[in-house]
Amino acid sequence: MNPVIVIPSYWTTSEEVVGTYDHATPVDAPEPELARCLESLEQVRGVMRTVVLLVAPPEAAEAARSRVDAICAEHPNLTPLVVGAPEARTVQNAVIAAAPRLSGETVSLRGYGAIRNLGLMVATILSHDVVVFLDDDEVALGPDFLVEAVYGLGQLTRQNLPVAAKSGFFIDAEGSCLANERLPWYDRDWDKNIGFNRWMRTAQEGTRISRSNFACGGCMAIHAEAFSQVAFDPYITRGEDMDYLFSLRLYGMDMWFDNQWCVRHLPPSTPRPANRFKQNVFRWLYERAKLAHAATKQDLSQVTPESLMPYPGPWVSDDLDRRIRSTALRRAVGTRDHAEYLAVWSSGYREALQNAERNARSYLSFMSWWPAIVQHLWGERDLAAWLVDHGTPPGVAAYNPYVGDGPSTAAATGPVGTGEGAPS
Repeated sequence: MNPVIVIPSYWTTSEEVVGTYDHATPVDAPEPELARCLESLEQVRGVMRTVVLLVAPPEAAEAARSRVDAICAEHPNLTPLVVGAPEARTVQNAVIAAAPRLSGETVSLRGYGAIRNLGLMVATILSHDVVVFLDDDEVALGPDFLVEAVYGLGQLTRQNLPVAAKSGFFIDAEGSCLANERLPWYDRDWDKNIGFNRWMRTAQEGTRISRSNFACGGCMAIHAEAFSQVAFDPYITRGEDMDYLFSLRLYGMDMWFDNQWCVRHLPPSTPRPANRFKQNVFRWLYERAKLAHAATKQDLSQVTPESLMPYPGPWVSDDLDRRIRSTALRRAVGTRDHAEYLAVWSSGYREALQNAERNARSYLSFMSWWPAIVQHLWGERDLAAWLVDHGTPPGVAAYNPYVGDGPSTAAATGPVGTGEGAPS
């Protein structure tokens, strides 16, 4: 295999500026998360290339590029490649040339899903047949990080099911993989942590590789067999990792869970919880509408709430509307962000419903183009050479990309693991 590590990294002008994303690193931060992440990768064996997707608003782009280039230059052994706005535009133009009638920003440095798709497309152009996603606020925990990442990929389970995408999990600073269940009274109907923990405890006690109801975007490995057929959804506000699990199932594949592969998550404090709640309202209502529309297509598999119990089934069920309105009203009363939560209760909910109805068909339309785009741009030599030339930080030796014959479309034969450790 020829894996590449892809790290989305979000930057902003200062700590006082709140960005669109969960967190963004100020360009003048003394100890940026990306530096800590790359330092942890220095111990990892077999790193062939590390791609940093640099996301920054226009006013911070130049300073962020200088900072990220300098950080990456301190780790030449990781063969770093920075994809900022100029590189992203070039990739976008190549995508447009491959699919001229495709509309919207489906592969770009804006929006969680589109950013992930940019990582997949860079891997495609550079002929990497495995993409390992890692977030910049996480650290690898040992030299076998990549060995664990590719374990089982491209193989078949004993039931002849292909393992083309898998998720590990993250542990917090205390070493726990479980979410906090001590919820305040106003989150009584927003109890995702409880259902998640029920699922996680069962998965941790099972075989090493099992069919997953969970996807961690910061600890995810995707074989070309999967990413050449299924893209991330660029129309979702957040939660693009869990959505990728749903999308795989729609197209007859699965996300698998590896209970022996993990990273440590060390996130900074998250400002504006009300904004995150609003994004989640848009996310889950859109998710439910998307799955309902997909259920009308005879060539797609159905993904139902019942198949996603205990988590995240309730969040794509008919009970979602009640949970949203109840939680918004309770938080408006029980937190300091009264106006923001009241706005979600009074108008944000309706806006999210309209957004869901408007975009429910968009992903399936996009997917009609994606496999052909990947096939067209796989190992595109001139574009690969340009990306390496322009994306390699100053002072780092450029790594000539390997150009293969094309993405694999069939899993290798043979079971994953042995005995009780084999997937079931």
